[in-house]
Amino acid sequence: MKKTIICTAAAFAFAFTCAVAGVSVAANQGPAEMVLGTKKPVHFPHAAHQKHQKCADCHHTKGADGKQGPYVAGQEKKCDECHNKDFANAELNSFKNVGHKLCKECHKKNKVSTSCNVCHK
Repeated sequence: MKKTIICTAAAFAFAFTCAVAGVSVAANQGPAEMVLGTKKPVHFPHAAHQKHQKCADCHHTKGADGKQGPYVAGQEKKCDECHNKDFANAELNSFKNVGHKLCKECHKKNKVSTSCNVCHK
């Protein structure tokens, strides 16, 4: 009887811990607002974008072959760690170029303004 109570309590504690951990991971998906860049900073409403998009719509990893890999939560890095002057594709060789391509394509697709002052306040 005592062993059953202990096992049940341990199982409940484990399930509760997993549930709480899952909630805290889901709730912590980056800052609500971000300011990106330095010369012409972008005011990016991260939380507002998360309501309509999946993380993988914007984020990805680098595969073992050096090419774009799938998004893996927790493995986020700064874009310019790869997308820099050494990046082979000139259209994506800077954070600015990546942002303009990714953001403008999405805004056009979703019929949202692509005016410069939407992001560059």
